[in-house]
Amino acid sequence: MTLGGSHRAGIVLAILAAFGFSFKAILVKLAYPYGVDAITLLALRMSFALPVFLWVGLAASRGAPVLSARDWLGIVFMGLTGYYGASIFDFLGLQYISAGLERLILFTYPTLTMLFGMALTRRAPGGRELGALALCYAGIGAAFWHDLQIADDNATIWLGGGLVFASAVCYAVYLTGSAGLIGRLGTARFAALATLASTFAVFGHFFAVQPEPVIALQQPWPVYGYALAMGLFSTALPVFALSAAIRQLGSSRVALVSMLGPLATIVLAAWLLGEPISLAQIFGAALVVAGVALVSRRS
Repeated sequence: MTLGGSHRAGIVLAILAAFGFSFKAILVKLAYPYGVDAITLLALRMSFALPVFLWVGLAASRGAPVLSARDWLGIVFMGLTGYYGASIFDFLGLQYISAGLERLILFTYPTLTMLFGMALTRRAPGGRELGALALCYAGIGAAFWHDLQIADDNATIWLGGGLVFASAVCYAVYLTGSAGLIGRLGTARFAALATLASTFAVFGHFFAVQPEPVIALQQPWPVYGYALAMGLFSTALPVFALSAAIRQLGSSRVALVSMLGPLATIVLAAWLLGEPISLAQIFGAALVVAGVALVSRRS
C-alpha cells in the first residue's frame, strides 16, 4: 500500500471508530424504553462482543511471551477501570441525560488524561493546557444549561452528568496507565485481554445484583438487536479500527479525527431519538471540540 493509500485507510478507520463509539449512546437510549436495566444491557453487549475479543486474544497470544504476574495484574486493573468502570458509569448516566450531553462529557477524557500525566510527572499545566481545560468545561457548562432548561427534574441531570464524568475519569486512568502494557504486549493482545477481564467483571456484577438472572436475560427482541449492534459495531469494531488507525496515522491525528464523535452523536440523537438541538448545545459542542483540538495538537 502506498503512503497516500495508507493515510487514506487510516482516516477511514479513524472515522469508522469515531462513529462506532458515538452510536453506542444512541443504541443504549433506544433499548431503555423496553424496560431493560443498565447492567443487564451491558451484560448482553459484552456477551455479543466476547467471542470476537476471545478469538483475537488467543490469536495474538499464540507464540507470544508468557505473561508475568505483574502483566496480568496490570491487564485486570486496566480492564476493570477502562472498560468495566467506564462502561457501567456511562450506561447508568444515560438513564438520566441526553445522548448528546453524554458524549460531550465523555469527550473530556483527553484533558483528564493530560492532567493525570502531569500529576505523574509533577509538571504544572501551561497556557495551552489551561486554555484547553477552559474551553472544554465552558462547553460542557453550555450543554448542561441546555439540558437543564428542558428537563423536568434538574437533579437527574446532575446525577447523570456526574456518572458520565466518572466514566470519563475511568477511561482517562486507563489511557494513562496502559501505555507501558501496550508497549510490552502489543495493541491487539492488550486490548483483547483487558476487554476479556472487563467482561468477566460485568458478568460478576450482573449475577450479583440479579436474583433471577435467567429471567432478567429474557428481553424483547429489539433489546437483543440493540445489544448485538453495540457489541459488534460499537465495541469490537471501533476498538480494533482505532488501534489500526493509530498505527497508520499516529495518536495525535486520530484524536483530531475523533472530534467528529460528539457532533455525530448530537445529529444522530436528534434524528433517531428526537432530542432537541439548541444554539447552546451547538456552541457547547464547538467549545469542547476546540478544547480537545488544542490539547491534542503537537507542541
